[in-house]
Amino acid sequence: MVEAVKDDYRKADLLPADRALCDYAFKLTRDPGAMTQADVAALREHSFDDRAIHDAAQTIAYFNYINRIADGLGVDLEPEMPHASLR
Repeated sequence: MVEAVKDDYRKADLLPADRALCDYAFKLTRDPGAMTQADVAALREHSFDDRAIHDAAQTIAYFNYINRIADGLGVDLEPEMPHASLR
């Protein structure tokens, strides 16, 4: 399952709630300015409460922040991480 999600979460056999969370994370990462209340509502439709949505947004934003700091400072990747040009 982990490999399927790493390869392309949209092709993985995820539960609908997990898929909704991945969709939210993908959009927040790739196009944060396009986020709307509809994105939050989509999570609520899968029984995510305000706390869960808040925690998800904080976690996603933190990982995006740390990646941008590392990229901006030229921090070397960990050996098991693919180089940016290979992604």
